[in-house]
Amino acid sequence: MPSRTHRSVHHLGEFVSDPHANSFDVLILGGGSGGYAAAFRAAQLGLSVGLVEKDKLGGTCLHRGCIPTKALLHAGEVADATREAEQFGVLASFNGVDMKAVNAYKDGVISKLYKGLQGLAKARKVTLIEGEGRLVAPDAVEVAGTRYQGKNVVLATGSYSKTLPGLEIDGERVMTSEHALALDHVPASAVILGGGVIGCEFASAWKSFGVDVTIVEALPRLIAVEDEASSKALERAFRKRGIKFKVGKPFESVERTDAGVRVKIQGGDTIEAELLLVAVGRGPTTANLGYEEQGITMERGFVITDERLRTSVPGVYAVGDIVPGVQLAHRGFQQGIFVAEEIAGQHPQVIDEAGIPRVTYSEPEVASVGLNESKARELHGDNIETVQYDLSGNGKSQILKTAGFVKLVRVKDGPVVGVHMVGARVSELIGEGQLIYNWEAFPSDVAPLVHMHPTQNEAIGEAFLALAGKPLHVH
Repeated sequence: MPSRTHRSVHHLGEFVSDPHANSFDVLILGGGSGGYAAAFRAAQLGLSVGLVEKDKLGGTCLHRGCIPTKALLHAGEVADATREAEQFGVLASFNGVDMKAVNAYKDGVISKLYKGLQGLAKARKVTLIEGEGRLVAPDAVEVAGTRYQGKNVVLATGSYSKTLPGLEIDGERVMTSEHALALDHVPASAVILGGGVIGCEFASAWKSFGVDVTIVEALPRLIAVEDEASSKALERAFRKRGIKFKVGKPFESVERTDAGVRVKIQGGDTIEAELLLVAVGRGPTTANLGYEEQGITMERGFVITDERLRTSVPGVYAVGDIVPGVQLAHRGFQQGIFVAEEIAGQHPQVIDEAGIPRVTYSEPEVASVGLNESKARELHGDNIETVQYDLSGNGKSQILKTAGFVKLVRVKDGPVVGVHMVGARVSELIGEGQLIYNWEAFPSDVAPLVHMHPTQNEAIGEAFLALAGKPLHVH
């Protein structure tokens, strides 16, 4: 019978009682996108791997983030398609949204993916260590009183939903995205504090469900990190959909009322609603985990690394949301693979942060890779050219009844340094944009490539024809 200190360790579904089983080539703290990718790749490369996770393998992305929000957004898309079916000659009646059934659908998707991940961990012979881990030495993590050694340690503890000073989250009237994903009813109205990716995605899904939504954003525009043209297009689309938003209006206070909340914003405006969703970004989960005590350089809670994701302590690496930069699951995933290969001595190519695709999965979607126009002009001055191809010239977009554009930013007589898109389903197109940016393609490289007709993908081809000096369907 294994001792109590080893009961939390699972390896191929068996308890591990061998004391040598507590020592690994790679010991990873956190089983989200970055942590499990590092674990799987390291195991694939023949290294012994211990993976510490206090909750469930898959982390925020799978259980409380990317996957469940996209399931809600798809359910919202189905609701909108049902409401609007008549314009396509289809007779359908919309009878409302059963939130419990939506959650069952969402949870079914999560469950299937979670089982798949568990199966992969077992197949890869990754030792899963269940419990909250703390770094107690540069080569050791302690979990529930048991010490685990790692020749290399990877910190991948992820992020949490932030709030503002003095803004108390109660999970009922004032909530974060985690609470919002567990709602068992459709609220009548909501104020969303934050007009970034999370705020805009919830606004989009909730509006599709019939919620009266108002976004409050302190910055001058929605999704302010994106190209200004993308922000304007999303704002136009949101106005058309009846999603209200107030930009350049910092939050001041919230008061709980009999009916819900009363939100006060700068300028004296107040908005009343059933609930307030706080979507002001995510902070790094690094507090009280022993990082500073072990000499790891930190800044505002983030772990500072070099371009090869090495921390200030030899043998300790960090990946994902705790490393400054865009907080995206696929960034953490790629960094996890990179670190595993680095530890295995494969000298992988450094990841270009600007080359990581970014998507807001609202309706319409916003996708981009590379530099926006203002950033490109910061770096290259007036030596920049842009072209914007409107989806009104694209046949498939007209069939789908979506509006938007493909915008390209290039250095004159040089490569394309930014690809920006707005429209339904453009998240599925940004992969080509990523190749174009990361391969430093010139317009003349892409213009001769054949893009299938009729597809929205054709819009990329048309934009490149225009940028190469031979526009066809450009109005």
